[in-house]
Amino acid sequence: MTNFYNRELSWLSFNYRVLQEAKDPSVPLYERIKFLAIYSSNLDEFFRVRIASLRSLLRLKKKTQKKLQFNPEELLRKIHKTVYKQQEEFGKIYREQIIPQLGTENIFIVRDDQLFPNHKDFLKDFFERELKPYLQPILLDKKIETFLQNKAIYIAVRLASFKTPESENKKKKRLRYALIEVPADKLERFTILPEAEEKKFLIFLDDIIKLFLSDLFPGYTIDSAFSIKLTRDAELYIDDEFEGDLLEKIKKSLGKRKTGVPSRFLYDSQMPKDFLKYLRTCLKLDKDDLIPGGKYHNFNDFFSFPNLGGKHLEYEPIIPLQSKILEKHKSMFKAITQQDILLHYPYQSYDYVIRFIDEAAKDENVSSIYITLYRVASNSLVVKALSRASTNGKKVTAFVEVKARFDEESNFSCAEELQKAGVKVFYSFPGLKVHSKVCLVSRLENEKKVYYGYFSTGNFNEKTARIYSDLGLFTKDERLTIEARKVFDVLTKQKDKEKFVNLLVAPFNLRSILEELIDKEIENAAAGKKAYIILKINSIEDQKMIKLLYKASGAGVKITLIIRGICCLIPDKNIKAISIVDRFLEHSRVFIFCDGGDEKIFVSSADWMTRNLSRRIEVCFPLYDEDIKKQIRGIINIQLNDNDKVRVINKFQNNKYKKSTNSIRVRAQYEVHEYLKSFSSSDT
Repeated sequence: MTNFYNRELSWLSFNYRVLQEAKDPSVPLYERIKFLAIYSSNLDEFFRVRIASLRSLLRLKKKTQKKLQFNPEELLRKIHKTVYKQQEEFGKIYREQIIPQLGTENIFIVRDDQLFPNHKDFLKDFFERELKPYLQPILLDKKIETFLQNKAIYIAVRLASFKTPESENKKKKRLRYALIEVPADKLERFTILPEAEEKKFLIFLDDIIKLFLSDLFPGYTIDSAFSIKLTRDAELYIDDEFEGDLLEKIKKSLGKRKTGVPSRFLYDSQMPKDFLKYLRTCLKLDKDDLIPGGKYHNFNDFFSFPNLGGKHLEYEPIIPLQSKILEKHKSMFKAITQQDILLHYPYQSYDYVIRFIDEAAKDENVSSIYITLYRVASNSLVVKALSRASTNGKKVTAFVEVKARFDEESNFSCAEELQKAGVKVFYSFPGLKVHSKVCLVSRLENEKKVYYGYFSTGNFNEKTARIYSDLGLFTKDERLTIEARKVFDVLTKQKDKEKFVNLLVAPFNLRSILEELIDKEIENAAAGKKAYIILKINSIEDQKMIKLLYKASGAGVKITLIIRGICCLIPDKNIKAISIVDRFLEHSRVFIFCDGGDEKIFVSSADWMTRNLSRRIEVCFPLYDEDIKKQIRGIINIQLNDNDKVRVINKFQNNKYKKSTNSIRVRAQYEVHEYLKSFSSSDT
């Protein structure tokens, strides 16, 4: 039987690589805090989506469970064990590294017993004026189920009242329990306190509430208080997706997400067992819902942790480079006519994408713009540029994928803004997600319609382009642009019989062409020719593709993988796998095949997961320009030589750093920025 590493455990291995950045002393302090926030946010989504789905499998009949390729109960045990171990390390990093290092910068996160006199006066005023109006205590009753909001933090309070002031014997006191929601959606999670003795202080909003609990419960004595948080199932579960109004179903399902079944109840591990038992009864929780944690929850709020110590505690900003060829020409159309142009974000400026759409909006020879939108920025410059184009009389068509998880409401809003500007908007397909990132502009030149295309690995999102490492190609090459027009025919006319020769488009020919390319390497290896495959992808999970790579490895094909996230493939003597986790999120996908020495290089929006190859519309495009191919090869070589931020993916996925005898430090993301300067304007 072919071996595969479990997808969920591999994802946890990836998230641990994020945690490794938080404990890396070479990373600036405030960036380490952000990595704690990223880890926490990632884990929260994992429980909302993946764990919730696994828990639903437990409700299947035993006979049905046996048909699965794994035991869901056993897998959940392994997951909880791994998460518990990681959470223990998370807490240790926070307590033993982050807090002391903040102290060396004279920054202190204080508790109620560490306050200076001027802090107490300040907090009393803050509590009465800013905080108290948002606090609504809820007394718990075992007979009445209490509903907790998804991801909200609550203070669970145990109260004591006495029959007489003299009888303070524990046996005679009456215990009551209550909840208070921490209004972190209304106020900042961290409150900056007045400085004292040249020191700077912050306090959690949670701790301010705990400080004034007696004000909220007059007549009671505060026995104890602990933070809790409930994570709910985030899957939309759209019944019968192929019939009825899909958009209406999605909108209705978004409301249900807030009331989804519990997938994780996080509580302070210091909470007494009888306290926890009472909460479990009132909240109608299963034993499997319970996950012990630290004193504080929702560490993703550390994204907004105030920097009171100065810019030296953060990464120095990397100024995006300008493109030589695009700066040389006033018109992007002239520049693209001269040659294909590949941009690398965030190392090069994303402004050219906005400029491309804006130029199309103003150009009297442009007749139409087609674009796919998966996740756009809030207050999106892309959406505004498309709206301007429509207002200027251009025919603008946008395919908006509203099933982009956790961005559904944002995408509905973006679609409505486009429609108000006159843009023709198409929405999600039943049973398919549109994950491709393509923009196509038609222009009249010498009385002939020509197309200018933009193909990318990343979303049309100028904000994520600052932190996601992606690629974007501007081209006028008809081999690509004519077939891009076919992609939009699929999206707008729902044509399901289109044939693609140059573009690799899922679910049409992407899988089959990749299989042919791998088979070709196997043939060449069998014939004694040089044969290799280099893949840079976010995740690899599709078992058919993994089996084919195992077959290629067995035939002698040398396979090198650069994988950021999930890796269900188990490396062997001919398959080497590494992962790079650094300040930017590695998001681009590049596929390189030796092809007998005439290398073929493809750039793609798709990972090698079953959903990408079979259940999404993805676009993978070949690179034809030899200079661009050399440029990409140079970047891949830099990443393969990284000896600073590379972890080796082995059969244990224990994230050991790559050992190197090279005394020169190679940190790929910084080296790539230096490398790209030679392709960029000298004005930067």
